[in-house]
Amino acid sequence: MTRFDQLKPTFWDRGPGEPLSARTFAHAGRELGVRLPIELGELLGLRNGGTVAGAFDAFPTSEPTSYSGTHVPFDRLLGVGGRLSILDSPYLCAEWGLPRRLVVLSGDGHTWVALDYRRSSEPSVGWFDVELESELALAPTFRAFVEGLVPSGSFPEE
Repeated sequence: MTRFDQLKPTFWDRGPGEPLSARTFAHAGRELGVRLPIELGELLGLRNGGTVAGAFDAFPTSEPTSYSGTHVPFDRLLGVGGRLSILDSPYLCAEWGLPRRLVVLSGDGHTWVALDYRRSSEPSVGWFDVELESELALAPTFRAFVEGLVPSGSFPEE
């Protein structure tokens, strides 16, 4: 059993949430013009977006960002449909001046965690800071990103 398979059942914070069907997930990928990572589909198949459990709400960084010297937040994962969704990625990229070929996973307008399809059909995961016009590679794949998530409380207060 892989680390991803072990953490999947506890990935989401407790609370209501409907699963996403495999059919709707596949349709979302076609609408975005990309092949979404199967692991994203597995997580959204448990719950179609929402708050991530505290054990998985931060990703350690190799260099400082505007958020922290040690990590970036990942307290929510967007689902498909609803008020704010991965399907809004083309609009959000245009509105916030983000590079094209991103699928936004989480963010607040000023900073984003996104799948990056600019170099390959297998996306890497990156951190994008709109105000500083900077980006930082976080993980080579979505699976590696999820497997690298840790509790934000494990970092010293800044």
